[in-house]
Amino acid sequence: MLSYILYMVFMIPLCIFKKNWWLIQNLFFIIFLMFLMNYDFFCWSNLSYFFGYDYLSFGLVVLSIWVCVLMIMASYSVMRYNYYSGFFLIMIILLLLMLYCTFCSLSMISFYFFFEGSLIPTLFLIFGWGYQPERLQAGIYLLFYTLFASLPLLLGILYLNNKFYCLDFSLMYKDHLVNLMFYFSMIMAFLVKMPMYMLHLWLPKAHVEAPVSGSMILAGVLLKLGGYGLLRVFEKLVMMGLFVNIFWLSISLLGGFVVSLMCLRQVDMKSLIAYSSVAHMGLVIGGIMTLNAWGFYMAFVLMISHGLCSSGLFCLANISYERLGSRSLLVNKGLLGLMPSLTLWWFLISSCNMAAPPSLNLLGEIGLFNSMVGWTWLTMLFLMLISFFSAAYTLFLYSYSQHGIYYSGMYSSVSGYCREYLLLLL
Repeated sequence: MLSYILYMVFMIPLCIFKKNWWLIQNLFFIIFLMFLMNYDFFCWSNLSYFFGYDYLSFGLVVLSIWVCVLMIMASYSVMRYNYYSGFFLIMIILLLLMLYCTFCSLSMISFYFFFEGSLIPTLFLIFGWGYQPERLQAGIYLLFYTLFASLPLLLGILYLNNKFYCLDFSLMYKDHLVNLMFYFSMIMAFLVKMPMYMLHLWLPKAHVEAPVSGSMILAGVLLKLGGYGLLRVFEKLVMMGLFVNIFWLSISLLGGFVVSLMCLRQVDMKSLIAYSSVAHMGLVIGGIMTLNAWGFYMAFVLMISHGLCSSGLFCLANISYERLGSRSLLVNKGLLGLMPSLTLWWFLISSCNMAAPPSLNLLGEIGLFNSMVGWTWLTMLFLMLISFFSAAYTLFLYSYSQHGIYYSGMYSSVSGYCREYLLLLL
């Protein structure tokens, strides 16, 4: 475990030189492969005093490293204009370090520490490399939403320490924790991070203002922190969950439906993709709240697949933004005539987003539908609506951006660089 942490720490001095951009990326690839080879199929592997990982953490750490590699590839313009590229790489490495430590923490207090620490590099990415002056407002929203919700989590952890004198995930007792305040304080931080509908206002703001790398890591991994935390704490909160979870489940399903309708009214590509993340995460919350094994496993599958597909969509939106200088769907249209080979990728990633058959999303969504309908059949109506509208807004995004006559004010366009096709392939 420590070897990876030291590996990442020693990558930081290499960032100072501009020439080392691709070297850093290759080092990320190497750590990805090393981590992938290292998995031995026990319940907990590499168990040390504070760190260890199981299936859940392993999948999410692999996802984090992968998305970080893709961030470096997508942010080539930072290096091309030499816009503090060394500092940019340092931020990405620090973010990966925080995420790695979060997913592998065994003690709750270190989990909390790294969970909040991952906020700092994200804020720097939004403040430093965002596109518009409104990024300050977006950063403040992100900061205050997450901090206000996670202070009760700290109190809950201290309460646990006071009660059991132990903060290990694996050693806590399950049966004594029937306390409503404790239940709320433990899950509120994760529901804001997910984000659940009604706590999601920071997400579209942060996505729209963030640079492409910020959007990719936000959609790809930081939303998954909330799901990971819920999966971890609900092992301990089963008794309370049986009574209260119907409330969260209904809010997230209703919210998923409302957000899907909002997606059909968006003109900003990034904002549309951000709202679609809220709808997908609503399904994940619903699956976790049913507290059955089916829901837990499939929530994990949907988190991984959504992380890959949503970062792909943000990347595509950024590629057309770099060409046209606008994210509006009124400007980004007729791209089929301009970048025909990119249209294939638009189609594939959009179909993954609406859970069409070849994708992992389909497996996750079918499993989640199964777990929720098995819990109560009343969820059936909203699941049908969410599923239908998710296909509707994805087709809306695809058809508006690819078909139609292209924008008259456009004067030059490159069909796409080799780097971009490589990026989308990965």
